Amino acid sequence: MVLYNVTVSIDPEAAIEWLDWMRSKHIPDVLQTGCFLECKLSRVNGEEEGGQTYAVLYLAKDQLALDRYQQDFAPALQQEHLSRYQGRFAAFRTTLDVIEAFVP
Repeated sequence: MVLYNVTVSIDPEAAIEWLDWMRSKHIPDVLQTGCFLECKLSRVNGEEEGGQTYAVLYLAKDQLALDRYQQDFAPALQQEHLSRYQGRFAAFRTTLDVIEAFVP
């Protein structure tokens, strides 16, 4: 499995609207692509100067699913985010290979 993490620092004045939009529109649109098994939305503890920071963690079955997302869907979805929140956020993306999972 592959984790795809998008960390976003959003202007505090836009944070409530952004969270609502992420929950009701963006995350469902990403999951609807069929490339991910689940998504977790988290608030990063500690304040970043000038923004509130969130981590959006998507779980893909494998690298092929993530590659498909990045090639076929990410450009349009990222453009929609940019169009809505341009100048009010900073984002970076990372991927992590899950080497082992532990469940109690």
